[in-house]
Amino acid sequence: MTEKDFVIVIGRQFGSGGREIGRRIAEKLGIPYFDKNLLAEAAKAFGFDKDVLADADEKRPSFIRTFLGSSYGNTSDFGCWGSLSPDALYDVQSRVIGRICHAGPCVIVGRTADYIARELTNLFSVFIHSPEAHRARRIVMRNDAADEAEAIRIAKKADSKRESYYNYYTGRRWGAASNYHLSLDASMLSMEETVDLIISFLKARAAKM
Repeated sequence: MTEKDFVIVIGRQFGSGGREIGRRIAEKLGIPYFDKNLLAEAAKAFGFDKDVLADADEKRPSFIRTFLGSSYGNTSDFGCWGSLSPDALYDVQSRVIGRICHAGPCVIVGRTADYIARELTNLFSVFIHSPEAHRARRIVMRNDAADEAEAIRIAKKADSKRESYYNYYTGRRWGAASNYHLSLDASMLSMEETVDLIISFLKARAAKM
């Protein structure tokens, strides 16, 4: 087994660079990369409607939506919420991720992939985090916020949604180090150094399997 034989799943704080780190790892290892947009493309390849996952977000269903769904059936009956309930949408997403993972080595960012693929022997899960100020600077640099104060507000809101979504669907605690094989502060090293560190860790892990 080598570092190229793993299913690598990455959880991340908003603005920490997790998606970019995942993409670079995939490029270096020569394996497929999947994020939100590419999962939608994969859904189409597996026979699902691409649009089903295109607008999916890491956000747990609201209380009222969950209540209506459990009391009256699929919330699509209420029109404005689309064709699938949040739980049904998560089920489709989980099946797509499961098929991708069983198809071979890859990198998947977010979407509770670490939980969905938890039974795989070649799973390697990583959580990327960094200090608030570091993330705020990155968010501003990529033009997602006008200044660092706005960036911090955006990051906190996004992370709150991700945490709620992850905890709701997995029964685990988002970001807890015990849920991942490796947890990294992305501000400690350059992007390239972080990628190389993760790959070095993979090589060491592969040598012991």
